[in-house]
Amino acid sequence: MRFSPAAVALSLTLAMISSAGISGRADDDIDPQSTALLQSGNDALKAGNVEDAIGWYETALAVDPRNRAAYIAMAVAVQKQGLNGKAIRFYKEALEIEPNDQGALGGQAEAMIAKGAIEPARKNIARLKMLCRSECADVEKLAQAATKASEKNQMQASAVEIKPSVGDAPKSQP
Repeated sequence: MRFSPAAVALSLTLAMISSAGISGRADDDIDPQSTALLQSGNDALKAGNVEDAIGWYETALAVDPRNRAAYIAMAVAVQKQGLNGKAIRFYKEALEIEPNDQGALGGQAEAMIAKGAIEPARKNIARLKMLCRSECADVEKLAQAATKASEKNQMQASAVEIKPSVGDAPKSQP
């Protein structure tokens, strides 16, 4: 009688653990169908069919929304179309799955630089420098691109000189 509450608790715990192991799958397991669709999209992108590739990537994400590689591939495809804002959003989705993905961080920083968002790009570059263990040439290129873009924006702002026109002169009251 003394051991029956402990035995009941132990049996319930074992039942819950065994049922969770049967029904669930690990977060790292990507649906093989999603992976195959991603590969079809990559093939289409290599062939220059950006629209077809985007369709394959969307389908891959519909099959398995945890497919980080599909988010990154989608970001690359929309970036080729000049849609840097969308690319930033897709990189963000990939970074929500794996915050330390260096490819997603670098791609997002590149899209941010192209969009003119230099300060957020610098945050990504600083994070990349922290994560980088060996070959960091790409990170340095991104840092240089951010610096050049920042200087270009400053030169464009200083080139604008506001001159009052004839109609803008303050009127005096009689």
